[in-house]
Amino acid sequence: MSKLVLSLNGVVQGDYPLTKERMTIGRKAENDIAVDNLAVSGKHALIITILDDSFLEDLGSTNGTFVNGKVIKKHALRNGDVISIGKHEIRYVNEHATADDDEFEKTIIMRPGTASAAAALAKAIGQTSIGPSFGAAASPSLQRTGSPLGRLSILNGPVAGKQLELIKASITLGKPGVQVAVISRRPQGYFITHIEGGTAEQPIYPVINGQPIGARSHQLRDRDVIELAGIRMEFLAA
Repeated sequence: MSKLVLSLNGVVQGDYPLTKERMTIGRKAENDIAVDNLAVSGKHALIITILDDSFLEDLGSTNGTFVNGKVIKKHALRNGDVISIGKHEIRYVNEHATADDDEFEKTIIMRPGTASAAAALAKAIGQTSIGPSFGAAASPSLQRTGSPLGRLSILNGPVAGKQLELIKASITLGKPGVQVAVISRRPQGYFITHIEGGTAEQPIYPVINGQPIGARSHQLRDRDVIELAGIRMEFLAA
């Protein structure tokens, strides 16, 4: 299991298994990892864990978030990465991490009414991801296993009606700076998780059947209608 190891001046202050999809780091006690230091913002950074990979996002902190000595806004964590927040260090431990920055900086961009972008979306779901943004790394294809796959049916825009198989274990969808979410396949089925949208204080969550999903993962059911970054999609179960 992946974990974060918090230390100050080389002295370990705590181990934090990444058992939740979203964990916050900050000075306030309400954070999952509370760091009592005036150089740390109230809500300083966010860790999102999808399958075997974790992603770090700075939440507009005053003094910044650093990974291996370099300031970051969003970063795909690799085993052994050292996160610096104020005077504290947090080491990421996960021998199974597969994400890298090249893949992390890719997502499927959706822009309503843009034929080329919609076509790129269809190609991306079937093959790879495109465009700079914040997104989870594409996981290995499920197509080889012969397992039944879920699909997305686009309901608006120039390719309305097109059905796209979800051949990856996780696919990141969205429009950078507006909304980003990830759809992942687990033994229990397909789940959608909010990644980016709105602000830390007022997040804008994806909408399923007219209701925002909230911060936790939401299991998709057959015929669920997803609204994300201006695109409406219907999920069709395997």
